[in-house]
Amino acid sequence: MKDYRSVIELLESRKAAELFTRLYGGCKSATQDQILRYKRLTAQYVKLFNGEDIRLFSSSGRTEIGGNHTDHNGGWVLSAGVHLDSIAAVSKTDSNLIRVYSEGYSRPFNVDINRLDPKKDERGTTSALIRGVAARFKELGYKIGGFNAFISSKVGVGSGLSSSASIEVLLGTILNILYNEGTIPKLKIAKIGQYAENVYFDKPCGLMDQITCAFGGVISIDFSDFDFPTIRSINFNFSDTGYTLLVIDTGTGHADLGDDYAAIPREMKSISTLLGKRTCRGITLKELEKNIAFLRSKASDRAVLRAYHFITENERVKKEVKALKDGDFDGFLTLVNQSGSSSFKWLQNSFSTKNPHSQGITLALLLTKHFLSRRAYGACRVHGGGFAGTIQAFIPDGYLKEYVTFMESIFGVHSVTLLSVRPYGALYLNPLII
Repeated sequence: MKDYRSVIELLESRKAAELFTRLYGGCKSATQDQILRYKRLTAQYVKLFNGEDIRLFSSSGRTEIGGNHTDHNGGWVLSAGVHLDSIAAVSKTDSNLIRVYSEGYSRPFNVDINRLDPKKDERGTTSALIRGVAARFKELGYKIGGFNAFISSKVGVGSGLSSSASIEVLLGTILNILYNEGTIPKLKIAKIGQYAENVYFDKPCGLMDQITCAFGGVISIDFSDFDFPTIRSINFNFSDTGYTLLVIDTGTGHADLGDDYAAIPREMKSISTLLGKRTCRGITLKELEKNIAFLRSKASDRAVLRAYHFITENERVKKEVKALKDGDFDGFLTLVNQSGSSSFKWLQNSFSTKNPHSQGITLALLLTKHFLSRRAYGACRVHGGGFAGTIQAFIPDGYLKEYVTFMESIFGVHSVTLLSVRPYGALYLNPLII
């Protein structure tokens, strides 16, 4: 049994310090900050539930490095788990109730596992994610049961780092450990999270976010088989490059952008359908160019441009993977810049045509390009779905402080987030720190 005192002893162990050093960036102060964070999490859990057999879990956020809007058309993606994560203190119960307190919320999210049908009034809430994950476990024949949990997340909502996917994978990992002896594969946990987000949370998304949160590290994902994507780990240490990976929040929200997001896969697939293919993955650049006159008459110019982006971006991801494996970081940065240019020009997801006066992403890209052009080589691109939200940048360490000060003077304090790549995805921590 792991009561409060024994969990605190685990967190103060040498193994805990070693694990947290790997998870959260390597410096002593970061490790100590995380140990204190988990201690506060555990203390808050005990205050709320006064439980025993306390178990600790963590699920990373994610950053998309390459493959902008390629996953939904069977393409390649390059992504990485990041040190910003969602963590939970949990105890199994004998009830049919999943009760989750989340830091910053005064009331718990309560889900009766005997009533797992989607609820319209829960859409967009944590309760929807809990209910959706539990429902999918049950539909697939896995065991479920009640538990109490206190959750704290550093993956900010709207940060572009997949806050919802991090929570979904965290919940799936909890049910996997508590009731299924940890036997459910990570890919299945990721798919369950996607299902919860699509069906219960009511947000369309691909599978890249959940896979990356579940697996962690730097990974390439080949979605040519949607049911069984190929996931490969890439052994590359970004911290040794002399560059820092960042995301910059432009302060523009994602509300009312559903039509913009949905139009991208719809328009890409209109091109593949006209060419007799299931997705754009089946189209060659030569085939697209040969049929442009026909395609623009039957679909639209923008659909052709977006299909062109897919084909070239899909090939670019393979080149990015090779550059990292070969240790050619300058070549990798060149490809990142090409990706950003293609997204802006051909994919056209840097701002919404419904509100052309709001162009935070376009402005952030311009300012970053201008900053780098006068100082050193680096890279930037739109991050994730686009239209609003964040950009991604690789900034030389020698100019990092100046860049952060410059961008935060425009987009606000704390708008810039420095990221380190986390080598592991979702984790049950107790056995790792004994």
